[in-house]
Amino acid sequence: MKKTSLLLGKLFLGAAVLSLSLVSCKQEPKQEDPKEMAEDSNEEKFEDMPNDSLEDDSSYLVAAAEINRAEIELSKLAQKKSMNADVKALAKMMETAHTKAESDVKALAGKKNITIPVALTEDKQEEYNKLNEKTGNDFDKAFADDLVDGHEKAVSKIEKAAEKAKDPDIKMWAANMLPALKEHLASAKALKEKTDALK
Repeated sequence: MKKTSLLLGKLFLGAAVLSLSLVSCKQEPKQEDPKEMAEDSNEEKFEDMPNDSLEDDSSYLVAAAEINRAEIELSKLAQKKSMNADVKALAKMMETAHTKAESDVKALAGKKNITIPVALTEDKQEEYNKLNEKTGNDFDKAFADDLVDGHEKAVSKIEKAAEKAKDPDIKMWAANMLPALKEHLASAKALKEKTDALK
């Protein structure tokens, strides 16, 4: 009898611990990705329009906002973590340039009633976190790699906008952005050559 009540006590205690752990492990609802939220909002706004050109064109501003926010945050991180003068100088220039570009995108998006992401997207946050784990020369090399990759994608996306955007303001904005982005890409590639030579 004593054994049975002891066993029941242990079972009851085990069940209580299990139920408490299940309650405490309850996850908060996952916050939606800022880029997805912006895209969904634009789709809702523009789906009833006679043609979906503004919905299509909104994707260029959403992508530009994502790119600008990422470059700003990665560049701030590089200015804090890097000990390399070339990395710090380029990071400062990128932060300044992309802050201005971000302001231009916000103004154009406001004018066109287009929703854009205002925080790092999930992908860009993951990229930031991976970079933040690195130190020393590994950090500098990874930062340069991220800059080259990010600007190759940016140039490709903005070239497409300059060529295919139906809205004349968005088309002009993209055409005006391209020279600076190509210059950034060249600077990023030059930095990558220097950091690749580091031991």
